[in-house]
Amino acid sequence: MATDNSPHLHVEKISTPMLVIHGDKDYRVPIGEGLRLWYELLSRSRLAADQDGQTPHRFLYFPDENHWVLQPQHAKVWYGVVESFLARNVLDEELPVPAELGL
Repeated sequence: MATDNSPHLHVEKISTPMLVIHGDKDYRVPIGEGLRLWYELLSRSRLAADQDGQTPHRFLYFPDENHWVLQPQHAKVWYGVVESFLARNVLDEELPVPAELGL
């Protein structure tokens, strides 16, 4: 069954930082599933928050996108966040997220 392979059921085994990206108009994977995975990552993951309360997991949300990020300005943010996430977690380098996120 598909539910047997749902990531939220196995989150305690996740030992790698996870980037969850979700569009609110995704009718293939309802937003509740992305939020559930995010909640489970924050509450049950092996990767605990650091001293500042920061988790290595990240969540990127697009309220007006679907399963695919299609708007050019959103695609730019998507690529920038993925690049920053990979730089930090694969290359151990700091690369800022896109300025559009206001962080």
